[in-house]
Amino acid sequence: MAKRILLKDASLLNEEAQCIRHQDVLISDGKIKRIIDHGALKIEAEEIINCSGYYVSPGLPNLHVHAAMNIFKGIAEDVTSDTWFNEMIWPYESKMTNEDIYIGTLLGIAEMVNNGVTVFADHYFGEEQVLKAVKETGVRADLAPTLFGASEEFVDRLAKVSEFIKNHQYDSDRIAFHMGPHADYTCPEPTLFQMVEEAGKLQLPIHIHMAEESGQISRSKAQTGLTPFGVLDRAGAFDLKVLIAHGLWVEEEDLRYLKEDTWFAFCPKTYMKLASGEGGFFDLHGYLNYGFGTDGAASSNTLNPMEQARLLGLLGKFLGSDAASFSGESLWRHLMAGHKAFSFGSGLIREGAPADLVIWDLFEPDTFPFYHPISSILYSSNSTNVKYTMVGGEFLKYNGVLKMDIQNLMKEGARLQSQLLKRGKGKAEIYF
Repeated sequence: MAKRILLKDASLLNEEAQCIRHQDVLISDGKIKRIIDHGALKIEAEEIINCSGYYVSPGLPNLHVHAAMNIFKGIAEDVTSDTWFNEMIWPYESKMTNEDIYIGTLLGIAEMVNNGVTVFADHYFGEEQVLKAVKETGVRADLAPTLFGASEEFVDRLAKVSEFIKNHQYDSDRIAFHMGPHADYTCPEPTLFQMVEEAGKLQLPIHIHMAEESGQISRSKAQTGLTPFGVLDRAGAFDLKVLIAHGLWVEEEDLRYLKEDTWFAFCPKTYMKLASGEGGFFDLHGYLNYGFGTDGAASSNTLNPMEQARLLGLLGKFLGSDAASFSGESLWRHLMAGHKAFSFGSGLIREGAPADLVIWDLFEPDTFPFYHPISSILYSSNSTNVKYTMVGGEFLKYNGVLKMDIQNLMKEGARLQSQLLKRGKGKAEIYF
C-alpha cells in the first residue's frame, strides 16, 4: 500500500483560480483523501511536508506534444514552415531509430515533469518506445500513434496501431489512447473515414493536426469544397470526442461542427516561431473549448504549457489592443480545463480526485515579491519554482530534484545527437 502523505498548512490554487489558504491535504492510495482546515484534526501520515510557504495546484496538462522530438531541439531554426517540414524535420525523422524515440521521449518527459506537467497527449510514431518511456517514469500520458493516410503502408499501419492499442489499453490507469490521424492534408478522405470508423469500434477519441496555416484552408476548400473541419465532420469524427492540435485558422462557419467534447490544443509559441499568422482563433476563442499544448521541441523549443498560456495572454492583449483581456485568472482556468480533454479525472483539488499535484515555491528570485500567486506563476515562474511534482500520489520531482537519472540521460542524448548528425537526412515520404 502506498504511504500516506500529508501536505500541511498549504495554500491551494484550484482549477477555478481560487486561493484557499491554511489547508491540510491527506494523500493516500494515489488520491486526495481529505482536505480540512489546518489543525482542525490530527492526521497521521508516514510523510509530512510543511507547505506553509508553498502553493499547491493541480498538475499541468500538456494537450499536444511530440515528446520524442526533444532529440531535435534546435535543429531547424529560422526557416519557413515549408523548409522546416520538408527539408529538415521529416527527412531527419525518416532515419530515426527506436533508441532516438525512446531517449527523446525520456528527455521530453524530464523537461515536462521539471515544469510541473503531470499528464500529456503525445502524437508520434514509434509508440512502443514512447509507451516504454512513459511506464518507466510514472507520468500520466495519452498516446496517439501517428497515422499518415497517404502512406503506401497505411493499411498495415492502421492494423498495427489498432492491435497495439488493444494490447495495451488496460496496462495502467496512467495510460490512455487516442486514434491519431496526422492531419487532413496528409490523410486523404477515404483513409480518414477508415481511421474514424476504427476509432469508433475501439471507443477511442481522435487526436489530429488541423488548420495550422491559411494555405491549408484554401487548399482544402479547392479540393473538397469544405474547410478541414468540414472534411473531418464528413468523416464522422465529431460524433466522437476530438482533440484538435492547433486549429489556429478556425473559421466562423466551423463552429457548427464542434461539440461539447471537442477540444483545441493551442500552441502559440510554434505559431510565432513559424510565422503562421493570426488566424481566426483570437476572434473565436470565446466559443471554443481550449487548453494548451507545446507541440514538439523542434518547433517550440520548450515543453512548458505555462509558457504557452503566458504567450497566448500576451498575444491576445497585443493583437486585440486590450490590456484587460485574457486575464491571468481566465488563462489559468483554460490551462486547468485542459484536463477535461483526457479521461483520467485529473486537474481537480478535491477529495477523491487523483493526487496529481504541483507544489510551488514562489519565494525565489524570479517570482518574489508577489502579490497575486496565479499572476506570479503565469508571468514570472520557471522550473525552479516547481518544488514538487506528484502523479498518483507518487513524487516524480522531490524538493527541487527530478527522480529520473538526468546525468545518464544527458549522456545518452549527447551520444544519439552525434549519431543523428552523422547519419544525416533521409527522404521524407510525406510532404507539407
